[in-house]
Parts: sequence; C-alpha cells; structure tokens
Amino acid sequence: MCPLNHSGQSFQRIIATKILACLVLLVLFSYCQPHDPPQADLDNGGLFLPDDFQALVVADSVPGKVRHLVVGSTGNIYAKLKFSGSGGVAALQDQNGDGKADIITAFADYESEGKWSLQTGIRIHEGDLYFSSELAVYRMKMTPGELIPQGPIEVVLQDDHAHGRHEHIAKPFAFDNKGNLFVPFGAPTNACQDPKRTPGAPGLDPCPQLEDHAGIWKFDASKINQTQIDGEKYATGIRSVVAMDWNPADEELYIVIHGRDDLFRLFPERYNSWQSALLPSEEFVKVTPGSNFGWPYCYYDQISGKKVLGPEYGGDGDSVGRCADFSLPEIGFPGHWAPNGLFFYQGDQFPARYKNGAFIAFHGSTNRAPYPQSGYFLCFVPFENGIPQTWEVFADGFAQVDPIVNVNDAKYRPMGIAMGPDGSLYISDSNHGKIWRIIYNGDRETFGLAQLAAMEARKELAHIRTPHITDDNIQKDLVGKGEELYYLYCGACHQQNGKGASGRFPPLADTDWVIGEKERLISVVMNGLEGSIEVNGVTYNNVMPQHRYLNDQDLAEVLTYIRQNFGNNASEITKEEVGEVRTKTEKQNES
Repeated sequence: MCPLNHSGQSFQRIIATKILACLVLLVLFSYCQPHDPPQADLDNGGLFLPDDFQALVVADSVPGKVRHLVVGSTGNIYAKLKFSGSGGVAALQDQNGDGKADIITAFADYESEGKWSLQTGIRIHEGDLYFSSELAVYRMKMTPGELIPQGPIEVVLQDDHAHGRHEHIAKPFAFDNKGNLFVPFGAPTNACQDPKRTPGAPGLDPCPQLEDHAGIWKFDASKINQTQIDGEKYATGIRSVVAMDWNPADEELYIVIHGRDDLFRLFPERYNSWQSALLPSEEFVKVTPGSNFGWPYCYYDQISGKKVLGPEYGGDGDSVGRCADFSLPEIGFPGHWAPNGLFFYQGDQFPARYKNGAFIAFHGSTNRAPYPQSGYFLCFVPFENGIPQTWEVFADGFAQVDPIVNVNDAKYRPMGIAMGPDGSLYISDSNHGKIWRIIYNGDRETFGLAQLAAMEARKELAHIRTPHITDDNIQKDLVGKGEELYYLYCGACHQQNGKGASGRFPPLADTDWVIGEKERLISVVMNGLEGSIEVNGVTYNNVMPQHRYLNDQDLAEVLTYIRQNFGNNASEITKEEVGEVRTKTEKQNES
C-alpha cells in the first residue's frame, strides 16, 4: 500500500502544481491583455472631438512637463520630460483600471546637458526604451514585469558638433523595419545667413551648413556610442524637424518640417506682415533616400502651391528658379503652426478610415504677430491608396481661448502622440504635463462625414482659419512709434504682452535687463546677444538678433516703450544715449 499511497501523493502534487501554473498563466495573460476602455470624462477633458469619440485625463500635471510619450504593451506610459533635471523620463501606471495614472515616477538620470535638454523623443524598440535630448539618443533595456527599466543608460548616438546657440538641434528619431535608426541634424541658422537674421543680408551660396546639418541621417539601431560620421546621410535640405514617424503601410519615412521665419522683419520691402504670418509652409513630407527639400535656397508656399526662392537668394515671393529641382511636400500647412508630433495610426479601435492615416500635433505658433497665434490642435490626414488626403481637425480645445493673442494665453499645447495596446490614442501637453486618452465608443461601420461636420466647422476659428488681412490685424489701432516698432521687431518673440514664450524667449516685465542699466539694454538690442542668460531666475538660451540697422531715434523710441510698458516704469532712453553706445561699439570693433 505504501508505494501506491506515495504514488497517489505524487500524483496529487503534480495536479496541484499544474493547477497553480495554469492560474499563474491565466493571471499573467489577463494582465497583458488590453482591458475594455475606461469611462471617459464628462467634459472629455476639455477637448472637442468628432462624434462618438471621447476622452479622459490620464494625468493632470506630470512633474517636469511632457514632450513626447510612448505606451508599452501592458499599458504603462513612458513620457520624455521637457527638462532633464532629476530624471529625464517619467513612467506612469494605472493600477486599478480606471484609466488614471496611480503611479508617476521619474527615472533615467543621465548626465545633465543643462541648456541642451529641451527637444526630446521617446520610443520602444526591440525590447529597449529609447529616448533623446537635444544632443544625444539613449536607450535602456526594459525588464518584463518591471515598470522601470533596470539596465544601464547607454548612449546610442552623440551629437559631437561644437555648439554655441544652435537653433534647431532637436533629436526626434524613428525606426524602420530593417534595423535602422533615423535622426535629424537640424540647420544651425534660419536661412544660412551670415551674420544671422540680419535684415537684407544674403545667404551663403553654396551653403556650407548642408555638409553635416539640415538633413536626416541613418544609423544602425543596434549599435551604441555612434556619432554622425557612423551614419549615412539619407536626405538633405531640411531646416528643422521635431516630429517624424515610419509608415508601416508604404514602408517610408515621413517628417514634418518647420519652415523658416522673419520674412517681413528681414525683408519688409518684399513681404508684408500678413504674408509673414502665413508663410513659409510647415511641410508634411515623405523622405526617400537622396531626397532634397531645398533649404536654405527655397521654401514652400502653400497658398500658391509651389516651392519658391527665398529672399536671401534673390527671391521675390514668386520666382521659382532652381526650386523646381527640389522635392515637394505631400501637404503644405500654414506657417508657424509648429508640427511637433507625428504618428501613423495602426490600431483597430478607431473606425477603419483612421487605419494607416497620420495624426499631427500642432504645438502652436509664437511669431504670427500682428495676427492671432495659430495651431494648438491635433489634425488627422487620411490616406487613400497610399495617397494623403485633405487634413481634418481631430482634437481641439487645448488652448481654451480663441483668439490666442500671446503664446502664453494658451493653457495647453499638444505635443506627443502615442497608441495604447487597445488602440486608444494618447496626447501629451508640454505646458503642464497633461496627458489625455482618446477612445472611440460608436459604431465603427457607420462612422463618416456626418460625425466630422462639427470638427470641420472649427476650421473657422481664429486659431485655425486664414486671417483676414485687415479685420484680424490685432495691431491695426496702434498708436505711437515705439509701440509700432516693438510689434514689428520684438513682439514676435517677446509677445504682445511682453511676457515672452516659456523656455524660449524671456519676459520684458519687471526684469533688471530692461529697467536696469541703460547701456546694457541698448547694447543688447543694438548688437544682439547669443548664449545663455538668466532672467527672473529662469535660464534662456536663444539668439537675440542685432538691430543696429535701426537709427538712433528709432532705437530710443522702442527701448523707451519697453521700459515704460508691461508694468515697467523706468526712465526714457534718448537718441543721444543710443548714439554714445553706438560710437563705443564702433570703436571696439575697430580695435
């Protein structure tokens, strides 16, 4: 009996072990499967969406502010933060299935790059979490069952160029399906002018910056410690890229290009302020090997539908010339909308018309004065037979105001786009670190133009429509020469209210840079400034163009206006004081 009893006990243990293993597998399987979409917020998190789409706020304010984001196979969210500081990436987890993040924790304390940490990207590829700063692409090995990657931070690509204030050094990135990594090296100037952004100055021809900038490079995604020389130039003539994605449907790389600035300020004899607000186009392009999009010699005019010569190269706003030889965009969007997010939707939760189409997040303009700022919404570009169609407004309401006079009037600015394992769409905001999740709760088979009608009507709002040349001119009732000069030369960056643009252009209100020492202020405006400065406790690193081409009286007028507005109450600056600084500057230059 004993052998039989022993055998019976062994059999029972085997059965118990198998049952336990099945239960474990069942739990793991359940955990890894996408759950039913959670309940949407009653107000859709403040968003306007097509009929039968709903939204909920996943996280209201992620510390560090969110640029791009990615969602893992279990629904965990990884957000690349706006500034590195103590942790360049945040991990978010919903533990109770209500769609809200219960855990938000920062990690990835890579070596701080200080001023070079703003523009960022993040993706999951082959089990690794890749993320970037302005000068590097990093990766960490993800660990199954762990929210935070446990491996070390590896440097995949390092931008080893010398940088003063490089204007367009964002490092978004994309992967193809053949093991390649694509990374842009942006143009270091607006239009290859030397000196930079000087009214009437011609561009360098040929432009030497095209050698190792203003293009897309291809790298081996599996290697580490690469620099640009390890890659292959894939395309050129590209000024600035913050958004890019690989389209699995046609197996091609797509990007959205930020167009150049300052047509009116630099060439007022050829352009008016209305043209400068709308042009050049922000280009949605398909990047094929060897393609050339024409920067700095040309820009795309979405109004006329052609690529034209830039004014630095003899263009008058209409001449085509050599631009006929360069690649055209798939779609030309209005100027300065700042397309900072691009994502090709591959899910099945949304109606079929969204499959393989492109979502683009317009972060919003800063330099459309004297017209309202524009953008600040999410658009959708449907593809039919591999061809992009007319764009649609998909999600709006981020700014919460219309018209948007100053960039800081907009409460939220859409940036990152990602898809969850169930096909939900996630959108991030860079102002406060808010994250929305958009879900579809209608009949996928009957969805059509009727559900899009209300969104089409939103194209008539001030932050999306083409402004009327006189009726929408916010500054048409200006009084005083100083005010006129301010809006012409200063307002595009420092904004009409003088409060600047967060992280980019400093405020003019209540700062010693403005109301303090006169000579320093005169010199900064007259001679420009490049490099890092601190204003009211915040560090800014951008280019302040020189304005020495203005005469002494005009400089005195605009400086006095700045010192006596925006809450400032400082003494005037005279043309004699400006003249003294000009003379001193000229003597220093001669020596």
